[in-house]
Amino acid sequence: MTYAQWLPIIFIGLMGLAVLIYAILDGYDLGVGILLPMQSRDEAQRDTMIASIGPFWDANETWLVLAVGILLIAFPEAHSMILMHLYIPAALMLIGLIMRGVAFDFRAKAAVDLKLTWDRTFKAGSLLTTLTQGYMLGQYVMGFDSHWNALLFSCLSALGVTAAYSYVGAAWLVMKTEGELQRRAVRWARRAGRATFLGVVAVSMVNPLVNPGVFDRWFTYPLVMFVLLIPTVCFAIFVFNDRLLKRMPKENDRHCRVPFFLTVAIFMLCFSGLAFSFFPEIVPGKLDIWEAASATESLTFILVGAVIVVPLIIAYTALAYRVFLGKATALKYH
Repeated sequence: MTYAQWLPIIFIGLMGLAVLIYAILDGYDLGVGILLPMQSRDEAQRDTMIASIGPFWDANETWLVLAVGILLIAFPEAHSMILMHLYIPAALMLIGLIMRGVAFDFRAKAAVDLKLTWDRTFKAGSLLTTLTQGYMLGQYVMGFDSHWNALLFSCLSALGVTAAYSYVGAAWLVMKTEGELQRRAVRWARRAGRATFLGVVAVSMVNPLVNPGVFDRWFTYPLVMFVLLIPTVCFAIFVFNDRLLKRMPKENDRHCRVPFFLTVAIFMLCFSGLAFSFFPEIVPGKLDIWEAASATESLTFILVGAVIVVPLIIAYTALAYRVFLGKATALKYH
């Protein structure tokens, strides 16, 4: 392959990396927002949950900005086509993100009797963001079909992504909290994990049926002998994680990090399955990465910036998680 042919592959790889990291990192803090208990007696637990994501949640959204930026600059035709179909859910997602940002700051400054209102706003914003992202994923898989069955599947996908974010969010809380809140997080993780499993099964069944090209990729011999390892390993991790969570929390908090990293592995496997299903198409059935790519000169110029910026984002993200490695402590505002 020539240099010009390799450039779109590099940029779709960067965009895929950004989307995957966003789904994991912002996924868990969206999940924590969804799981916030709303009873007045739960205020201390809500504070701890917010404290567990406080140092990270804003920076996690950097990966969404990076992914959309790459799509806009490197694949402008695909950006226009995707946004044309997803303008309304994308706008609703931005409203949800704004609600989260405003509520996160205002809960610390509002009068005591209004704090619960802002917590509810944070939860609602998290839920709205997650549902719209799941809906957009469903529309993407269905090729932006507007028939009722495609819309129904997109709604199912919205619920599945919400369950998946709740799953990784609960696993994060198992890792970052202690006591009664940790025990509640274990219960949340088991329930969300089972709902996520059903969602993954539904998408895995529908995707090959509505996209004949996807069916051929997954079920053509001898390739089928290798690619079916993805759902097989994914199923095994779901079962193992559920069995592990059933025995938690353990003495001395042993294995408290394992459920989170197993959930991350599930996210990576599901993402790999989607990437395998559609690559090199960037808009299923309509546009591939070479047709959608910007001019070679433009991609070369952008690549220089990406080589500098992406490692810096990874470095400061890793540093933040290293600094705040331990358990979440009592929430303090300065």
